[in-house]
Amino acid sequence: MSTKQVLMVLTSHDLLGDTGQKTGFWVEEFAAPYYLLKDAGISITLTSPAGGQPPIDPKSELADFQTEATKRFDADSETQALLSQTKLLSDINEADYDAVFYPGGHGPLWDLAESSDSISLINRFLDANKTVATVCHATAALLNVKDNAGEYIVKGKAIAGFSNAEEEAVQLTNVVPFLLEDELIKRGAEYQKVDDWHAFAVQDGLIISGQNPASSELVAQKLLKTLIK
Repeated sequence: MSTKQVLMVLTSHDLLGDTGQKTGFWVEEFAAPYYLLKDAGISITLTSPAGGQPPIDPKSELADFQTEATKRFDADSETQALLSQTKLLSDINEADYDAVFYPGGHGPLWDLAESSDSISLINRFLDANKTVATVCHATAALLNVKDNAGEYIVKGKAIAGFSNAEEEAVQLTNVVPFLLEDELIKRGAEYQKVDDWHAFAVQDGLIISGQNPASSELVAQKLLKTLIK
């Protein structure tokens, strides 16, 4: 059996609105799925809209947010080197991969939600009957994707993503370009959530989505099941 190939799409956006603070991707949301998939024998390719080193949200490196996966990443110079050389998103051919995973962090609200390369990529994965998985703010990558009939792909689908209450808890409601929960509902998604900061992931057809950083491993587990069935 040939090795399954998963594409991971990371944000290239590093500015937290007009705050003067930095953002990017959330380390744990990358590291936990990355190692879960890698340890299961999955081959992973990293990509981002700008290519090269994607920005890490500095808050995600604080002591409070460290997990076994982030500690492993901090000691893993090989994966750090791979991360510093992500492929250019516009160069990616969907046919080379079996599924795609989008780690979160606030960055995706600004770039991946609007990226024509990302929107096209998700369309191609779904058209090829391949799974698209997102976690936390990266569910924003689904917002502006439409199917061949011109309908939003989230319409009528059970979808999870960072909640309004969680955005309020981190005091960024007035900083982010939009509230993910609100925008998913506007597009007809059957938005689902559990209590703040609890792990929650849902699969509806080819789309797997998770609510928050605690959900990243759950999303990866569901994705892995689709790859090894």
